[in-house]
Amino acid sequence: MKLIYLIIITWLFIPYISVHAQSSQPVATEEAFQEWLTQFKQQARQEGISEKTLNAAFKDVHLSATVLDSDRKQPEFTRTFYQYFNSAVSKNRVKVGQQKHQQHQALLDAVYQKYGVPSHILTAFWGMETNYGRYTGNLPIIQSLATLAYDPRRTTFFSKQLISALKIIDQGHVQPDQMKGSWAGAMGQVQFMPSNYLQYAVDGDNDGKINLWDSLPDAFHSAGNFLQQLGWKKSQSWGQEVALPNQFNYALANGKTQRSLKEWQRLGVTQPNGQPLLAQKTHRSEQLAKLLLPSDYRGPAFLVYDNFQVIKRWNNSNNYALAVGHLSNRILGKPPLSKKQPEDDKALSRDQMKQIQTALSELGYAVGEADGIAGSRTRSALRAFQEKHQLPADGAPSFRMLQYLKKTVHQNRILQ
Repeated sequence: MKLIYLIIITWLFIPYISVHAQSSQPVATEEAFQEWLTQFKQQARQEGISEKTLNAAFKDVHLSATVLDSDRKQPEFTRTFYQYFNSAVSKNRVKVGQQKHQQHQALLDAVYQKYGVPSHILTAFWGMETNYGRYTGNLPIIQSLATLAYDPRRTTFFSKQLISALKIIDQGHVQPDQMKGSWAGAMGQVQFMPSNYLQYAVDGDNDGKINLWDSLPDAFHSAGNFLQQLGWKKSQSWGQEVALPNQFNYALANGKTQRSLKEWQRLGVTQPNGQPLLAQKTHRSEQLAKLLLPSDYRGPAFLVYDNFQVIKRWNNSNNYALAVGHLSNRILGKPPLSKKQPEDDKALSRDQMKQIQTALSELGYAVGEADGIAGSRTRSALRAFQEKHQLPADGAPSFRMLQYLKKTVHQNRILQ
């Protein structure tokens, strides 16, 4: 009987054990990390890293729970354009940026002469990356990169970054205890990843070392060289804020449709003060630009040029690139945005974005899977809904539109 009982119990629990085993992930432990580290050191030796560097760099290096938590943490809410922008281009950041720009004008002008990147653009990057050097990060870079390289999700990328960081130490630019930065491995005044450090960093003060933490000539020359290599056009701005006419076709404001300034002007696009786009001598009629609407129709609109895409090669985010561009304008004393943040400007959670997609689907609009990500299908469906209901068809998901969709769905259910 005992044998039969044991067989029955085992049979009942086999499905649970099997499913549990398949769903469980390998647990990251210090012991496993140290074993991996031993193997990685062998790879580093094959890459030419000296024993002296390996001993110094990996002394007291442990698996970092802080880094793993930061890497895996997914924000519940996505900040709105205004929430991001008001923080990135705050009054204090503008004020300090103007002071720093004036203080380091001679050095910044020298960088401009060599690389063609204007002084106010370099200052804006500096402000965005580390608040003008006030915070460059305090986590040990080697430990952060080793932790991320050990984690199986992106081991290839971060193993490359770890090897690059070891080469920086091996070349004598910095000591391991000086090499501190963000949890993801970005370093110095302008937050270079180690591979970019090796490829683009410049010894701006000619002392034989490249120190992006303590040498502003090194940091500014490196940033200028990086942007030049990314394709910065010396004779061109990044873009400009514009005003759109009533009944404008917001489908053109997708950041992809390219027109000349002359053509945009023909469509009724003006400067924020109502003046024609081509009223300024620096604006050439044949200049090509794309139109961006980062919020909904009540927010600012921007025409952006090729240099805007260069900023995005530094950080692939429209909001980041707009913040760099606008901060650079404010550093020169230009006015703030022409549009104010609406009172109902609220961040959407991923669940609320799913509610928008589910509502659109119930109303007969093709959005695909309700995944909580506002892709092109969701925006197109929302634009079609807005057109049908005679709303400004900007295709922008928002808390305001969520409420409108809920109300529409509720009314439709009553009528059915």
